[in-house]
Amino acid sequence: MNFVGCAAAFDERNKKVARAFVKLLKKANVDFGVLGFDEMCCGETARRMGHEYMFQEFAKQNIETFGKIKFNRIVTACPHCFNTLKNEYPQMGGDYQVLHHTELLAELNLPAPSANGNGLQGNVALHDSCYLGRYNQVYQAPRALLDQAGVKRVEMARNHENSFCCGGGGGGMWMETDKDKRINHRRFQEALDAKAEVVATACPYCMIMFEDAIKSKNLGEQVKSLDIAEIMAKQMEL
Repeated sequence: MNFVGCAAAFDERNKKVARAFVKLLKKANVDFGVLGFDEMCCGETARRMGHEYMFQEFAKQNIETFGKIKFNRIVTACPHCFNTLKNEYPQMGGDYQVLHHTELLAELNLPAPSANGNGLQGNVALHDSCYLGRYNQVYQAPRALLDQAGVKRVEMARNHENSFCCGGGGGGMWMETDKDKRINHRRFQEALDAKAEVVATACPYCMIMFEDAIKSKNLGEQVKSLDIAEIMAKQMEL
């Protein structure tokens, strides 16, 4: 089952990520489904911002919905949903095998990238999402996928367990901060320091924060932010 998540359902930029992921699943002949309007928010942001009651209500509704269908595993492109469904839903009686989309894609026997020269050019720097990396130690699958895609992968100075937050977690995406001290701007500068033309993300929050930083610095013509699923789909010309 593909748990889409709020960002991919409502944010126009992240809808493109969801479509790219579905193209990859179909290419690999994966049997999957989505909940559609029956999917509720996982409740992660509510819990992080202190609204425990709202989190528990969302979790109860989702667990009840999950109990009505048959599936083997849950996959999601959002590390916040991933961490919540995997590590926090068991507290509510919902114990499932949960994968991040990079983990599932790394399992699949996807075709090699196209060799016609229309793929990504320039350096690609991977940003380690907090909830994928430090919280769940998923570091190798995203890098293996980028290498499989045949891109020029570079590392930012702070990476793996020493990575720096994008600034969107814990409700940070909805908070106003000093324009001269914004975390996403600081992290984006590290990508520029690594001479990256593409920032590879594996999290919708990170995507939004990097998109904001790129636009704020008027560098949309020089640097892109792409999810790993988008990079793979582009390299395969899907």
